[in-house]
Parts: sequence; structure tokens; C-alpha cells
Amino acid sequence: MNAFGLIQIGLILSSTTIVSSLQCNHLPLQQRKVVENSLRLLDKMGKKFPQQCLREKMSFRFPTQVLQPRQKEAVGVAIAEIFQHIFYIFSKNLTLAAWDGTALDQFQNGLYLQIEQLEACVIKKHTQHCPSKEVNRLKLKKYFQKIDCFLKDKQHDLCSWEISRAEMRKCLQLIDKVTSKL
Repeated sequence: MNAFGLIQIGLILSSTTIVSSLQCNHLPLQQRKVVENSLRLLDKMGKKFPQQCLREKMSFRFPTQVLQPRQKEAVGVAIAEIFQHIFYIFSKNLTLAAWDGTALDQFQNGLYLQIEQLEACVIKKHTQHCPSKEVNRLKLKKYFQKIDCFLKDKQHDLCSWEISRAEMRKCLQLIDKVTSKL
């Protein structure tokens, strides 16, 4: 390979690193945009909350303390974990949900892209063992398992999906509130 080819490869690699670090520097802003878009898509996916589902309301109690650590990176790790769980929930048996498929696909794609971005910027850099991080992961896992079990118990019926959609809206609103302070 000639010197010109090596220079081109070097420029490409350095520009990729610069672009990646710029994306990481603007991560809170990106998260806010993803959350705003996700909230809009959640609304677009379904219609108004069905009246017949009001009596089935469930309180899952989101563990808000996972979004209140002192380190900005720990908040990013928690947000990535939340996005992964939401993605998992909305990748399941959605046949009875009767939602707008295009909006659902866009919602899932947006979450997936943000998970990848968070993994590149936060999770890989925040690899040291931290007991509070593990406690937060367990709290989030327990919270999302309650939602998953609720969906299974209700056999993924319309009301269980609408209640879960409303709960995901609350999660995203909490993330938006936290990221606006970062």
C-alpha cells in the first residue's frame, strides 16, 4: 500500500473517532430527542386509553432511585438498562395490542439505536464493578419482570398492553426529566 492510501485510512479512522466522541458529548441531548420521539410514537401507536381497561389499572412502582445516582455515567447505564427492558417488552406477543405497526417499528428502531449509542458511549467506559450499579440493575429487572408477568397473566390482552404502554410512558417521562438536568 502506498503512503497516500495509508494517509486516507488514517484520516478515516481519526474522523470516525472524532464523530463518535462528538456523539458521546451530545448524549444527553440525543437522549432527550429519542425520549421525545418515543413518547410521540407511543401516543401514535394506540388510541386513547380504553375505558374498559380503567378498572384493571396496576401499580408497578418504578424504582426512581436508579435515576438519582451522583455520577452522570451511572445514570446513563441505568437509562440504557431501561431502554433494553422496554425494547424487550415491546418485542413480545403484540398481536392483541392492535397498534399502528409503523409507529411500533419506529419506536423499536429508535430504542435500539439509542441502546447501541449508550453502549458505545457509557457502558463500555463504565465497566468497573460498582455494587450500587448491580443493585440498580436488580431493581430494574424486578420492575420490568412485574410488567412482563402482568402481560403473561393477562395473556397479552388489549388492556394489559394498554396498561403497559401507559407505564412505559411514565418511564420515558422520568428519563426525560433526569436528562433535562444533565
